[in-house]
Amino acid sequence: MPDMLVKLYELEPVDYEAMEKEGIRIQRAFAPDKKAIMKFAEENFSPYGAMEVDKSFSNTPISTFIAVKDMTIVGFASYNATAPDFFGPTAVSDEMRGKGVGKALLLACLHALRNEGYYYAIVGGAGPVHFYEKCCGATVIPSSEPGPYADFLMSDG
Repeated sequence: MPDMLVKLYELEPVDYEAMEKEGIRIQRAFAPDKKAIMKFAEENFSPYGAMEVDKSFSNTPISTFIAVKDMTIVGFASYNATAPDFFGPTAVSDEMRGKGVGKALLLACLHALRNEGYYYAIVGGAGPVHFYEKCCGATVIPSSEPGPYADFLMSDG
């Protein structure tokens, strides 16, 4: 999966109102929620994604946003986890896909990066390339596979 580049100075706003109409709240993670978010990440993304979420809690501010419906996590997105200025990992529960949750989480993170002074961001190992092209105008970075992920020690231990 290639990395993608996003211009942070050309972002559309997060549509919080549309999320609220679905009964979904997008918010920055709170420290007491760490265990629940990591569990969600492991179950809906991967154990490696959960470790990246763990890293995001060492940042100030915490660099993970969550989507909550009926006091249950239905999605998450992190940034500055794998590397500075990187978006990801992210996941949305199966039953919430197609409702704009992923886009809202993506844009919340990208706006946070812009507010922290970045003008461009990297979507690391972008799975659904078309999604990122459509939601934030991301473009594929040529010859970016596997990028910084080449040196990860992907083991079960």
